[in-house]
Order: sequence, then structure tokens, then C-alpha cells
Amino acid sequence: MNRILLIAEHNGQNLDPATAKSLTCALQIPHQTLDIAVFGSSRAPAESAAKLVGVNRVLFVELPENQAGLAVCLCPLVVELSADYTHVLVPATSFGRDLLPRVAAKLNAAQVSDIVAVDGDRCFKRYVYAGNALITVQAPAGTVVASVRANAFKPTSAGGQAVVETVDLNLELPRHTRLLGLNRSVSERPDLQSASRVLAGGRGVGGKSGFDDLYRLADKLGAAVGASRAAVDAGFVPNDLQIGQTSKIIAPDLYIAFGISGAFQHLAGIKDAGVIVAVNTDPNAPIFEVADIGLVADLFEVIPQLEQALANK
Repeated sequence: MNRILLIAEHNGQNLDPATAKSLTCALQIPHQTLDIAVFGSSRAPAESAAKLVGVNRVLFVELPENQAGLAVCLCPLVVELSADYTHVLVPATSFGRDLLPRVAAKLNAAQVSDIVAVDGDRCFKRYVYAGNALITVQAPAGTVVASVRANAFKPTSAGGQAVVETVDLNLELPRHTRLLGLNRSVSERPDLQSASRVLAGGRGVGGKSGFDDLYRLADKLGAAVGASRAAVDAGFVPNDLQIGQTSKIIAPDLYIAFGISGAFQHLAGIKDAGVIVAVNTDPNAPIFEVADIGLVADLFEVIPQLEQALANK
């Protein structure tokens, strides 16, 4: 019998959507019973996790150190909890990528990263070469430590009735790292990694004023805004909007790229999008090779036309 421990990601009050999506992946592992671990200072995320279908138990670990969500403090707790489990999974988000390598090292396990499909108890699929090849990997003997590319899976629905159990772990946690403060940008737009519609701009947008046009259009579409690395490096937008292989990997239903040529690193971050639309003045831009709809045109002419069409509708 496989026993799976899924580490939940949350903001202190609400579960991150990546948790429900990673749960879908975990439930595809055969012959399993699945528990979710929630580390924090509020029971609210644990109660939400208990309502997800397929969850056996929710293990709530309440410690003051958990409030900051620092990987260096969470790692010993995860290692302690994992003793009775065959698999330890986390979403392949910034949170998971910070935490899981530490856990894998402590467990002396080979980490499997960015799972996009399950082929068996210890057999998984993941992308390599910037998303250009899909390979099958076999986890070695011992605990399976793996991260899930959450956007490759649909979220598990609510309707479960799991029990929330408070777990006391009396461990001496590292104190050489502490949270001094948190500067977080606040936006009324959808989160980039969970939005169903995303507009993105590249170097062709021309500058911050060009992104103002994108923001205006995004607000009318109810979409999130992203950017290519070239736009971020040029200082048009902050780096938390960057989409690509080494930044945010997204899978919206609709992705519209304005002035993005389509470097392979960027394409690796959008390959799971439902419909890809590209607007670029260069007919030979690589992004047209993956786009479902391509428009060779000036984005500064296209955006006002889209706004007018939305206003007429």
C-alpha cells in the first residue's frame, strides 16, 4: 500500500490552487491512501484541505515558526512526518522548489521534479530540454520525493469530509534564518499562475507605457498580465510577471502574446496553454510556430481594435 503525504501551500488563510491540482496528480498513484500536511498558525487552510475529495486525513502542525513559511524551518518537520510514508509530494511552485530539495537531501532520496503524468507507483513523466522532450523517469528505491507541475492537472473538487488532526512535533528548529519583513505587490487582477486568461508583453511593447495598454485591455478581459524575460530585463515590468522555463510556468485557457518573439525558454512556460494567440510584426517570429492563432500586425493597432470590439459587445 502506498502512503502519500502532500505538503499544502497556502497564504495563511487560503489554500493555493496548486494544492488541489497537485492532489489530482497524487490520487493517480495506484493503491494509495493520501494525507495532506498543513504547516501554519491558522486552521483555516487545514479545514479547506479537508474538504477536497480523496483526502484521508489532514495533519495540521501549528508552530509559531510556521507562520513565516520558511523552508529551512519546515524541512525538519516534513522529514519527521514522512517516516511513515512512501511518497512525499509538493507543488512545483516557488514554495515547493525551495522546500523539496532540502527534504530530498535529508531523506537521501533522488528528487523527481515537475511531474506532468503518472505511469505507476514510482514511474512518472516530466519535460526536459525546455519542454521540447517528454521523458519517463523511474524513482529509485526508498521514499519517492517529487514535485508536481500543478498546471498540468485539473484541481480536485470539493466535497470531501476528511478529519483534521493536530500533530505535535517537538523538534528544535533552525534559528539561523528568520523573516524580517515581507513586501508583497497587491493587485486586483487574477493571479498569473492560476488565471484562465493571460495577456503577455515582450520587448516589442516598447516600455512601461506600452504595458499600461496591456493592463487596460487585461482589466476588460478579466485577465492576468505577464511578460517575457526580455521585457523584464529591460525594466518594463517587475520580475514577478516573468513567464518562462526558469520563472512562472502557466497553463491558462487563453494566452495572448504581444510583441514576444518566442525564445524557447518562454515557450517552455506556456506550452500547456489551451489557446495561444500571437501578435507580432515579424512573420518569422518563432512564436508563430506554436500559436493556434497568429496575427502579423502592429500591437499598438491591434489593442485599440480589441478594446473597441469589447466595448461594442
